[in-house]
Formats: sequence, C-alpha cells, structure tokens
Amino acid sequence: MKKNILQLFIAVIFLAAIPVSAQNYATHAVKEGETLQSISQKYRVTPYSILQANKEIKSASDVKVNTMLIIPLNGAVTVEDKKPEQEEQEEIKPIGYTRHRVKRKETMFGLTQKYKVTEEQIKRYNRQLYSEQLKKGMVLQIPKFPKVDPDEERDLDFETYTVQPKETRWSIAHKYGITVDSLLLLNPNLDKTSNYLAAGQELKLPRPKGDSLKEQQVNLFTSYTVPPKMTLYSLGREYGIPSDSIVKLNPEVMKQGGLKEGMVIRLPKKRDTSGAVNTENFIFYEVKPKQNIFRITQNLKISREELFRLNPDLENGLKAGMVLKLPKEKAKGLEVKNALVLDKINLIDSIDVKNRPKLVFMLPFRLDRVNVNDKERAESMIKSRRDLTLSLGFYTGALVALDSIKKLGVSVDVKTYDTELSQAKVKEILFRENLNGVNAIIGPVSSEALNEVAVQAATKNIPVIAPIASESKLSHGNVFFSVPRDAVLREKMLAYMKKMHKGENVIIVADSTHQVAHDSILSKFPAAQIAKIIDNKSLHLDRFLVKLSDTKENWVFLETDQPNMVSSVSSILNSANTEKTKVRMFTTSYNGAFEDDAVSMTHLSNLRFTYPSFYREAANDTFVAAYEKRYNGLKPDRYAVRGFDVTFDVLLKLAHKNNLFETSKIIGLTEYTGNSFDYLNDWTSGYFNRACYIMMYEDLQIKEVNPDDIKSNL
Repeated sequence: MKKNILQLFIAVIFLAAIPVSAQNYATHAVKEGETLQSISQKYRVTPYSILQANKEIKSASDVKVNTMLIIPLNGAVTVEDKKPEQEEQEEIKPIGYTRHRVKRKETMFGLTQKYKVTEEQIKRYNRQLYSEQLKKGMVLQIPKFPKVDPDEERDLDFETYTVQPKETRWSIAHKYGITVDSLLLLNPNLDKTSNYLAAGQELKLPRPKGDSLKEQQVNLFTSYTVPPKMTLYSLGREYGIPSDSIVKLNPEVMKQGGLKEGMVIRLPKKRDTSGAVNTENFIFYEVKPKQNIFRITQNLKISREELFRLNPDLENGLKAGMVLKLPKEKAKGLEVKNALVLDKINLIDSIDVKNRPKLVFMLPFRLDRVNVNDKERAESMIKSRRDLTLSLGFYTGALVALDSIKKLGVSVDVKTYDTELSQAKVKEILFRENLNGVNAIIGPVSSEALNEVAVQAATKNIPVIAPIASESKLSHGNVFFSVPRDAVLREKMLAYMKKMHKGENVIIVADSTHQVAHDSILSKFPAAQIAKIIDNKSLHLDRFLVKLSDTKENWVFLETDQPNMVSSVSSILNSANTEKTKVRMFTTSYNGAFEDDAVSMTHLSNLRFTYPSFYREAANDTFVAAYEKRYNGLKPDRYAVRGFDVTFDVLLKLAHKNNLFETSKIIGLTEYTGNSFDYLNDWTSGYFNRACYIMMYEDLQIKEVNPDDIKSNL
C-alpha cells in the first residue's frame, strides 16, 4: 500500500474530583502523637471521610508526622465548644473578590504578598488549590477583607538578614525554605538580570515559624540570665532574632531602661546552624513536579543514602519546589550556574495523557519505484539512493518513538504518506486528504515539497518539522528546522576554539567554495596564516610546511567538501605530526567529505580531528535496546536515531500541551539519544534549532567534547 495508517488507542483514566463547598474544608499538619482517630475526633468527622479527601493516604498507618491533610468539615463548631482563642480568631467575612489569572512563575507566596491575604484564605475561596498546585492560566477569586491596623503585626512577619561571604540567592532561599522568586518579591531592589549578592548586604526575609509571637509556644523558649555588658544587638545576633522581638517577648526590658545584668528573660531556643550551607561546600537542585526519588538519584548521580543524609526533610516526602543540597564535587558531572543545577528539560515528567496528538509523516519511500517482490533489486536500490536510506531509517526510528510514547500512556493518531519524491504527489495528497485537527507534520524531505506543505499547513496553523533541512529560501513561520544552520555550527566551533586558544599557531586551509568559513576563522584569529591551495584541490606542500611551528602546537583548519583534498591534507598533517612538531586538525564545515572511504580514520584520530555536529554517536541506551528488540538485533543507524529523536521530541511536546507553538514558548533545550533541540523562533522565517555538539576523533573513536572542559583537551 502507498499509505500506511497507524491508529494507537490507549485507555485514559480520568480522576474526577467531588465538588463540595470550599468553606467545608480545613488543612491540618499531623503532629507528634496524633493518629487518624484522634484527628477525626478533633474535627468531629469520621476517619473514612478524611481518607476519602486524601487519596494518597491508604490507611491509618500512613498518617505520619508532618503529613498535610485536607479535613472535610461536616458542620460548624458550636459556641459552647469554642475555646477563647477560637473566639478571638473568628473568621472575618470578605467584603468582595478580585479576579486574578495566574501568570507564569507566580507563586502562592507572591499572591499573598500582592493581595495582603494568607495562603489559607486564598485556598478557602479556590478549593481546587487544596489538591492542585498553582498553574499558569488558573482563574482565582481573591477575597477582599476590611482594612485593619497592621502596625502591631506587620513588623513581626519579617526580619532583616545580613548576607554572609560566599552565600548566594539560592543558598539563602534554601535556608529560609522559600523560592528565589519569593526572595525577589520581598527585595524588589535586587537586580533581576544577575545573581550578584554582596557580603554585608541586607535582605528582607520571612521569619521562620516560631519566631513571631503568635506562633511561639512555651516549649520553644529558654530562660536566659543577662551577663555583664550584654546589649540587645549582641543578644539578637547570638540567638538569631531581631532586637525588637526580644523586647516584645520581654516588655520589662523597656520598663527598666534596657538590658540589666542578672535580668532573667525568655528567648527562643537557639536555631541549629549546623546545617547552614553556602556555595563553598554545596550546590543546589530544585525539585520539579512529578519527579520521584529514583529519577532524581539517577539524574544527579547520587545515592539515595547520601541524598537523604544531606536533606533529612526528605523523610517527610519529596515535594515540588524543594531545594536539595548536593556535594560540590557533583558539579563536575552536572550543568551548574550560580550554584544551581540546571536541568536539561525532561518532558517525560510533564506529559498529560489527556492529550491525544494527531501526527502526519510525509517521507519519500519511493514505493512507486521499489518492487518489494524483487528483494535483491530492492535492497540494491535502497543502498544506492540516499533519500530511501534516510526515509526508511528515519521511519524505523520514528516507530520506536511511537512505541515509547504509547508506553507512557499517550494515545497518538498517526498517518503516513509516501511523497514519492514528487511535488505533484505532495499536491495530490494535500488536495485529497483532510488535515483538520492535525497537530504536526513531519516531512517532507525535499525543499520544494517542504515549501508546498508549509504553505498549505500554515492556513490551518499546523507546524511542519523539517527532518533534514536547516533553512528554506522562502519564509515559513510554521516550520521547525530540526537541523542547525551552518552558521550556528560554525559559531559554536569558533567560540569553543577561541576559549581554548592559548597562543597556538593557527593555519587556515580553505578552498574557494568556503570563503565564508575562511573569513569567519580569520575574524576570530587575525594572526592566522593562510595556506596556498593548488588548483583548488591540494596544498602547496613546501610553502605549507614552513608555516608549521616547532615551539607551539599547530592548529590547522581545513575547510572543503572534496574527499580527495581531505585525504591529502590529513595525510600531510599526519606525517608532520611528530614529537617535535605537534599538529591538530579542525573544521567549522563538517560534511560527507570527511567520512569518505579515501580518508584515513587513523590519520584523523592521530590529529585529534575536531568538528561541530548536530549529531553524536548513540550510546547503548534505552532506545538502542528497544530498536534492536523490535528489529531482531539490527543496530540503528544515524537516520534511525534521528527519526526517534525528532519524533519523540515532537510527541513529548504535544503530550505536554498538544500545541507545538505554545510548548515551544516555554520549553528550551531538550536532549535525546543522538540529537538535541533548542528552537529559536524567528517569527516570520520559522523555528531554527540551535543545539549542536563539539565532536573529536581520539583513539580511533569519536567522542563528544564538553566545551566547558578545556583542560582535558589542551
């Protein structure tokens, strides 16, 4: 058949919430010694109703200290049962509401600060927040209350913190149990474009629980006898509380004109500062939604035992937004900026199984030319035609991606069309088939067919993913060019080389078709020497050899797409590379000429040949194992790897929002088996991938080079 149709139906389970009045709920943090039975008696509800409202609690044994419970209240407490403090805290009724649509990165803490209400008050009138996290797009009703005189309480909610040497915004936020966003809201004078903090700088921060008078309990205090020459300031520093709190706790201090020797006062017990952290000893990681301990230990390359030892709060459960501290030595294997571990986006943690993407493939399988009944001739044609090799390899990898997304519970509706490498055939498909409801089209391969599909798809706001094209002569705002442009690869390589350069002798060997590369290299290395080319094919040997230095390492850039020239130059450089004369070879324009059979891999390895690439060799990961299992032990080629990576990236993004344009606004770099994707929206011209690698031949193997790991490559 010329059209393959794959219809994958996955059962999707929907969890329905029972609608009840928001004012019939309360929250309760389980304290030491409390049980499900005692809590139910306290609120005059049945244990069963508490279990029903807290689906994660399966039995009474799951009710542990610090567990946060939602309590469904069936009736109001009678007046006779009220304690005096309950009467004093009788709920104030709102005088109105403010409608608020949640923006990206907004937090509950930020909303409480903006509208001068408590978190509990927001939840009480937006009951979904008892069971869901704050999400972009949520529409909340924020209660308005009669104004009260805040003078008595306002100063008790916050304290002034002095930044210590080597502390960062992350370490301070971690210490106070808030996010960096909350830190910025509390301190609007902080620069939002950098992470700089100066030692001695003062910050406004929320006082920890137990520091405000309302929250203090008798067992949190200790008696203190004032020694000679003790001042309020010194005492406040020693106990980690402001002077005004000491005075409010001990009114007699003011009555007697200040601290007096021998005076007995009460103070909060000293905070345990043994866990204080800074970036001299630790790095930090912020927990993302839907992550679990196993995935975190795998991603961060740390054992469960060590993670719990450094973060004892994990015993109470892993929660999104927690900031975990890690040993500083872990920074070597992770991407870290300003002491914070930066995540490569893992969309698997963010899929929504309710989304059902509709995907279309348009690839040139050439079934009009290939006679599958003549096996020998068909195999010969596939091997000799690059378009067929690419399409079949790409599609075999794509099928593994469809298997993988299916295992994650996402149902995908797929249609596959053979374009036959014909623009007329593409027009026929577009005229005949209904593309309504399609979420993305992968393909076609040829530029003419791609332009045709992009124009038609744009009228229906459908994104088109170009499997191998890096750009188009026409402007298409709906096309995702999955292969980085040559300029992006060149810029990546030259930035890396400039960072590595320590005075090495640079020589440029470029034929006339690579003038742009020649000029780009020269702009980065103005002192570079230019090698003379004979007939645009080979080096003028004598003139070239005298350019080599015996005192410096020689860096030779070879810019050509002629296999014979690559073979000749690499052979000459390999011969010149001796104990006395050190030579390395580079290019900013990697192409098929460097992979030609005429080029010696041994020579490239000896020269530690280094180049930019949008592709890296696939490791023995989950995809490789799945591919070999599906195709009876056959190893995936680079086209199969690309087919998997491109398709899986699109599917995961559609499973996240079911709109590739919307997802691309919030998702940055994604990385898979052999390819990475980091699309820049050029608005009118399309979306262009900026992600690429630096690769190097070494010991007859090709390995990825970390551009930040300079010393290992000098």
